[in-house]
Amino acid sequence: MTIYGVAILAACLLVGDIAGRLIGAAIGVEANVGGVGIAMLLLLFLLGRDQSRLAASPGVRSGVEFWAAMYIPIVVAMAATQNVAAALSSGAVAIIAGLAAVALALIAAPLLSRLAGGGA
Repeated sequence: MTIYGVAILAACLLVGDIAGRLIGAAIGVEANVGGVGIAMLLLLFLLGRDQSRLAASPGVRSGVEFWAAMYIPIVVAMAATQNVAAALSSGAVAIIAGLAAVALALIAAPLLSRLAGGGA
C-alpha cells in the first residue's frame, strides 16, 4: 500500500512546513526555518513508533519504506534549488561560501573514508 507511505510523507511535510514557518515568524525571518528537518524527524519518529503495524502488512511496509527513502533526496534537491537561487541573488560572498563548503566536503570525504578504514 504505497498510498499509506504517501499519506505519512505528506502529513510530515505539511507539519514540518507549518512549524518551520512559525519558527521563522517567531525569530523575525520571512522563511521556513528548519521545516525540512522537523518533517524528517517527524517521519522517523512515526515510522519508529509504528513498527508493529508496519510489520503486520508487507505491502504497507514496502510502501512506507519506499517513500521514506525517496523523501530525503527529493527534499534535499528542493532545498538546494532554493539555496542556489538565494545565493545567486545575494551576491558573490554567498557563492564563494557555497563553493568553499563543496570543496571542503570533496576534500574531507576521501580523508574520512581512509580514517574509517574504507580504503577509498
